[in-house]
Amino acid sequence: MPLEQQPILLRIFRNHHLRFVVFGLLLATMPYMSNWGIIRVSMLTTVASILIYAIAALGLNLLLGYSGLVSLGTAGFMGLGAYLGGFVLNDLSASIWVAILVAVAVPTLLGILVGLVSLRIAGIYLAIATVCVSEILLKTFAELESFTGGMRGLTIRYPVVFGVQMNRELMFMVVVVALVLMMMLTYNLVNGQFGRAMHAMRGSESAAQAMGINLLKYRLIVFALSTAYAGLAGVMYVLFIRASYPTTWDIMLSLNLVAIIIIGGLRSIYGTVIGAFVVFGMSDLVLKRLPIIGDMTGVPYVVTGILIVVMILFYPSGIRHIPQDIKRLASKIIKRGKKHV
Repeated sequence: MPLEQQPILLRIFRNHHLRFVVFGLLLATMPYMSNWGIIRVSMLTTVASILIYAIAALGLNLLLGYSGLVSLGTAGFMGLGAYLGGFVLNDLSASIWVAILVAVAVPTLLGILVGLVSLRIAGIYLAIATVCVSEILLKTFAELESFTGGMRGLTIRYPVVFGVQMNRELMFMVVVVALVLMMMLTYNLVNGQFGRAMHAMRGSESAAQAMGINLLKYRLIVFALSTAYAGLAGVMYVLFIRASYPTTWDIMLSLNLVAIIIIGGLRSIYGTVIGAFVVFGMSDLVLKRLPIIGDMTGVPYVVTGILIVVMILFYPSGIRHIPQDIKRLASKIIKRGKKHV
């Protein structure tokens, strides 16, 4: 059937960009549901945080999933984006657009420097190097009080955008728009020349070089993109939460972002978002509502650890493949039933 004769819903389902937009529209209904009392206000904050972490995880998935490079310093770059955005808004009294630009540009430049380092080291040593960069940034956040507020933290007010005073609901919309745009950008990147080069590099760097792929160029690009995503996530965090503390940007956050990719699935956009809901949303949205378990501290970490082990053993491609396996199992059961009949 020609494309123009297909039902509009089928065309939307097949167009990835339209699917991202529909996904964003569904998320955008949450502030109205909160105002109508259908969901609690605290749930809106939880979901916004999940979406922000999903943005950072998308960038990390580009690095880890598509190029095979390891980084455990994403939290540090997120923190840098958060503090830069807050500084620009508070101390420079600049617009939100300048804050976002600075919060993305500076971590990107730092990411390029890390990309240069990655040419000489790889594997676990690269992971250690990125942890060192993140810890240096974390120490800077704690000690540079004139810039970050030190352990007291940095606080800001909701900015004014196009003459409109932002609030929690409007900032939630901004976070949703940022996530949808990053999902679109990621899809375009991985399905173009950049994605093909990343696939080749992940398979064999020697073969990639033999095909004429410039390793220096693409390593710098992927590190720059990963840190740009982290910087954007950081500034979205401070714009929505209106506060940033050094303890937020520790190594545990970086490990949780890696857990998102392992649970959700490498090289999967929707899997990354689902993984963010599992890792960062399970505690507030599910576990805390259960009797007995909800009163126990540390249970989310235990559940996350168990899920990682289960995913590695049974679903190394991530949770996104579970519906497909359920569909295959159901199909087999139906076929067996028909044979017996």
